Amino acid sequence: MDLPLVDLAPYLDRAVAGGGAAGEEAVRALCATVSASLRDTGALLVKDPRCPAADNDRFLDVVERYFARSADSKRLQERPNLHYQVGVTPEGVEVPRSLVDKEMQDKIKSMPEEFQPATPKGPDPKWRYMWRVGPRPANTRFKELNSEPVIPDGLPEWKETMDSWGSKMISAIEVVAEMAAVGFGLPKDAFTSLMKEGPHLLAPTGSDLERHGSEGTVFAGFHYDLNFLTIHGRSRFPGLNIWLRNGKKMEVKVPVGCLLIQSGKQLEWLTGGECLAGMHEVVVTKRTLEAIALAREQNRSLWRVSSTLFAHIASDATLKPLGHFAEASDAHSYPPICAGDYVEQELSVINLKGKNGF
Repeated sequence: MDLPLVDLAPYLDRAVAGGGAAGEEAVRALCATVSASLRDTGALLVKDPRCPAADNDRFLDVVERYFARSADSKRLQERPNLHYQVGVTPEGVEVPRSLVDKEMQDKIKSMPEEFQPATPKGPDPKWRYMWRVGPRPANTRFKELNSEPVIPDGLPEWKETMDSWGSKMISAIEVVAEMAAVGFGLPKDAFTSLMKEGPHLLAPTGSDLERHGSEGTVFAGFHYDLNFLTIHGRSRFPGLNIWLRNGKKMEVKVPVGCLLIQSGKQLEWLTGGECLAGMHEVVVTKRTLEAIALAREQNRSLWRVSSTLFAHIASDATLKPLGHFAEASDAHSYPPICAGDYVEQELSVINLKGKNGF
């Protein structure tokens, strides 16, 4: 099964120029595809004319150069006191939820063997850089989640590259969020109004395939994302597996010039469980090994960089099932909670916040 690929251009064109009844019907059908895919698979592929492949490549080039630095040099950008929500997170810090969550471990054991995730041996051997994107609130209870960005020395193009690519991916997410709301029968701005001044993070991972390039190495153990929606540009090395709502495991192939969207836990909350947060992992596969061999031939970097952005609901907004989702059969499982409190609870579980942080 392939994920649906939705071209955002017709929606964007209609927003600019309007359209007749036929165009309106076509756009509504696209919105229905977006909402159905997030509900049934937890993911979809999109093509946004404002996010060209060349911009993704430029971003990957800059971030590869950063991750190629020595560990000591990179640690100068480490901010554990800010829950690693800005700056660098070194390898060996983030703990995959599947290692510490008993309920998730039981779920894995109940899966058919061919769909079970790889078993991590400890914390993730990946680095990550958190770069805040977009405005933050002037007043918030959650200052650590809305901190100033950390800029590494010696990369003069860093800030402009991160800001440019991050803002383009946020623009794509906002359109997908609008389309999903329409597809779910909610007001168009049901999600985007809650995203305003959210702690959005451009969060590329860096995995050293020179050191950790053997088949089966788990770079990101089986987990879900705690945010609203996650968007990825295409990586130069495959290895991302996702799980569909029916429990089947699927290797993701992102076409050139396309973006992958995944549903996060905040979307699950806002839809009363209608959309479940998508489970996924990043593992070295045979296709990864083929990409490593090609990169060696071409004398390219062997750092696997993910072009990842986490879009969040604003920290001081309340997570609760919206509109008709308040009547969903599982709505009681999603009681109102401040988004910032929810995020801090999740960060504590995966070792990015002090254990007594909530």
